[in-house]
Amino acid sequence: MAGVIRVKQMFLCSSILASNNNINKALSRLPRRSIINVTAGNLSPSETKKKEKEKRKRRKEIEIAKATAEAVVNKEKRRTRSSREYEIADGGDGELPSSHVPVMLGEVMDVFSSVRLRSFVDCTLGAAGHSSSIIQSHSELKHFVGMDVDPVARKLAHFHIDSLMHPTLKASIVLKNFKYIKSAIADTHPELLDLGVDGILMDLGMSSMQVNNPERGFSVLQQGPLDMRMDPQASLTAEDIVNSWPESELGRVLRDYGEESNWHLLQTRIVKARLSGGLHSTGDLVDLIRSMSPPSRGGRQGWIKTATRVFQGLRIAVNDELKTLQNTLYSSFDVLSPGGRLAVISFHSLEDRVVKQTFLDILGFQREETTSTEMMSLKPERQIEESIDRELKEKEEWIKQTVISSKGVILTKRPITPSEEEEKLNRRARSAKLRVIQKL
Repeated sequence: MAGVIRVKQMFLCSSILASNNNINKALSRLPRRSIINVTAGNLSPSETKKKEKEKRKRRKEIEIAKATAEAVVNKEKRRTRSSREYEIADGGDGELPSSHVPVMLGEVMDVFSSVRLRSFVDCTLGAAGHSSSIIQSHSELKHFVGMDVDPVARKLAHFHIDSLMHPTLKASIVLKNFKYIKSAIADTHPELLDLGVDGILMDLGMSSMQVNNPERGFSVLQQGPLDMRMDPQASLTAEDIVNSWPESELGRVLRDYGEESNWHLLQTRIVKARLSGGLHSTGDLVDLIRSMSPPSRGGRQGWIKTATRVFQGLRIAVNDELKTLQNTLYSSFDVLSPGGRLAVISFHSLEDRVVKQTFLDILGFQREETTSTEMMSLKPERQIEESIDRELKEKEEWIKQTVISSKGVILTKRPITPSEEEEKLNRRARSAKLRVIQKL
């Protein structure tokens, strides 16, 4: 048996009750209409036709409401919503920039609370929101490595980390992509390659500092160059892709990375724009997208959603994000110490799919569709794994479902998502998903 998946009965019961409640609430919001008896004796043919049309419309509204409610219920079943009280980081000097609020801070703290963190690597340091809280909460921390490709973020992180330094802490902040995690550790704390790292964090979200800077080209609402490079020293830009890449490759980026249903028409329009000089700014690209989005299709929100998907696809291609993420997950697990944990916060389905599948691959499960029965029949040490599963759940309340093999434990069979309170107060958190793996 290569894994054990256990679900608490109360968790299942609450999910079923939530399902029924969500559907009933959705239906109760529909406008109530009186029941109309249609008979040939008291209604004219035109009135009868009108009443029948109203009935069909009413049935359609009910069907749509049911489908919407069921979609919400199914989404809840695929995740574990955090019940933790929402927290905002204190960056050591008393505050963090108002534009930078670390996502799922409390949940990240829970992940590492039971781990003796003698060493910690933050692969996406940003303004050090998560790391500042980690350093403050773990006095036993001796080695800290922060990584980021953004020189502005590195400078800001230095300011916060320096304010938290103590005599026994050795901290290093390096200007590197997280795909170089092994070399970053080798250059700054080489002893960790033998001892292993106790905790690693990857927050894959876009930094507010990057999005709010129009010169970086990430925002659909601000005029700037078509850049989108995470690493300002990299050579490939979004402008290169839209103006130079082959039409088929451009279409693949829009379809596979942007998950845009209207990708073929967009591809055609962008290639056609090359004949008129091409697209050279975010405004040029947004104007092209707006010209393809009639006001009847969602108005302003319609074209913004399309533009967001297109920008996502281009950004992923520019930075080779998915392949880099996959390789880094393998490297990060390699450098973990026994009992060490790797936590990853993703923000869209493509990233989450890579994290989920790579975690399974690390444990030896080759197929995402592997059933629980198949996994339980692959290893004979079922009692040992059940003991590990039980011990983890008794010790840490946030752990609900696990997948276990001889190599490690996936502590989040279903991803943890932010609390409702955090989603309301921090819009960036709405699509966040936290997955955690522990090395055995």
